[in-house]
Amino acid sequence: MKKYCRCIFILLSCLAFNSFAAVILQYHHVSDDTPASTSISPLQFEAHMQYLADNSFRVVSLSELMNSIRKQQPIPDKTVAITFDDAYLDILTQGKPILDKFNYPFTIFINPGIVEQNSEHYLSWQQLKAMADEGVIIANHGLNHDSLARIPEGISEAQWLEKQTTLLINAEKIIEEKTGQSWHYFAYPYGEYTPAIQQWITQNDFIAFSQKSGAVGLATDLTTVPRFPASKPYDQLTSLRDKLHSLPFTMTLNSHHAKTIYEVNTLKSVTFDVIVDDFNKSQLNCYVSGIGRQEIQWQGNKSFTINFNAPLPIGRVRANCTAPSISNPGRYYWYSKPWFILKEGHQWYSL
Repeated sequence: MKKYCRCIFILLSCLAFNSFAAVILQYHHVSDDTPASTSISPLQFEAHMQYLADNSFRVVSLSELMNSIRKQQPIPDKTVAITFDDAYLDILTQGKPILDKFNYPFTIFINPGIVEQNSEHYLSWQQLKAMADEGVIIANHGLNHDSLARIPEGISEAQWLEKQTTLLINAEKIIEEKTGQSWHYFAYPYGEYTPAIQQWITQNDFIAFSQKSGAVGLATDLTTVPRFPASKPYDQLTSLRDKLHSLPFTMTLNSHHAKTIYEVNTLKSVTFDVIVDDFNKSQLNCYVSGIGRQEIQWQGNKSFTINFNAPLPIGRVRANCTAPSISNPGRYYWYSKPWFILKEGHQWYSL
């Protein structure tokens, strides 16, 4: 009887935990005429929004979702937030009419320094203010879209972050002056960050959004909030469906494996500590960009190691680990870990 009650308790706990989940979608351009790697066609974007409507997803503002996590309040299942990086004009001309059709809120992460260049390809302050007045969240993407992880030679990390603090706060002040909004939300340019930058984000009282994949839950680290890229080549509805039904896969790493920057041929393996146990170990799969599926070696019930089957390629690399949920058949836990692999001599790859 005791064993039966314990099983029921574990099952109910898993079901409760899984209800505290949401997904954030990341877009850039909504256009047929912009670079494919950062674009989704208006037709396909509308198909995404129609899928959300047809399948009873609850699309909320980013602020509502972040407030739930900060206050540790329940997140209804099938909750979605929509975000755009960069203040491209086609977000207004081609994306917003579709979003308005469905009455969906959304967020735009902008670079004030780029907006002020008055390029015909970017939104103006007047346009951004008008959208802000309609309820669109305008958030911080850095003053000029510079990677925070790329520290110039001749300057210490502490000096670099001190300089970046000035730029970050300046960008936030400009956004507030121009739009009346100041959310202290920040999207990492190029998705590049380090553990030191994560600490810096906390010290400056910001929530930071990454470009790694995964669902969002009450245990999400607010210095690296995951978002699913939903533009090409990830724009097909079959791919979107799996992402929208994903569950947060909570894992931790020790200080060494939490690093994100490595010189090529120096990172050979990584060990993850798993918090979630609502899956069968034999069904866990991890894929690393550029080198494919990896063999998993379990260290007891709570940790596993990947010994990479080939050198990690130079550039932005990600491991995506997924496992089907026991308590929610047809749904997958999803975890993503990014690495930024430098050339020999610790030289950065091109952006």
